[in-house]
Amino acid sequence: MAGGPACYNGKNSLAALPPEEESIVTAEERRTEIAQTLRESPQPVSAAALARKFGVSRQIIVGDVALLRAAGTAIDATPRGYVTRRERAGLRRQVACRHTAADMEAELNIMVDNGCTVLDVAVDHPVYGQLTGALHLRSRYDVQQFVARCAKAQPLSILTEGIHLHTLSCPDEAAWERVRAALAQAGFLLEET
Repeated sequence: MAGGPACYNGKNSLAALPPEEESIVTAEERRTEIAQTLRESPQPVSAAALARKFGVSRQIIVGDVALLRAAGTAIDATPRGYVTRRERAGLRRQVACRHTAADMEAELNIMVDNGCTVLDVAVDHPVYGQLTGALHLRSRYDVQQFVARCAKAQPLSILTEGIHLHTLSCPDEAAWERVRAALAQAGFLLEET
């Protein structure tokens, strides 16, 4: 980019700083700005975009995020980038599911089609205990992007013969009940026997 290091322009895109606004920021200032950028962004921000913004390597950003997390900043790494954990209105529920990897897209679409956000997926590993992956899927587009990324890696549920939990943020009890009913009808809901 001509004109100097890149900066966030408030519209989820990056722009070059004019030469008169260029300044050298300390690592601490950069981490403060990273946290602010993530708080203000309505969608995930990739490490590559942050690296361009601050004129550093992607690995520097990964390290900065690790230090922010260690200091208590609630940052999740999703398949599309970093997000700051926010308190969400509505209900927070967990649902236990079981299905094959081939059924993953159908399962996730049931959840987002009924107005819920899929916050994460968790499995119980025999050695490591509970392993959780942040998802933050809100739409069919998000699901499609996630499934495309899974073509390069196996989902966590492969470790537990398809058994896993999802944490959902639902707008109301009716949405939660619709999700449970649709998952049961599809044969994905893990129920007590």
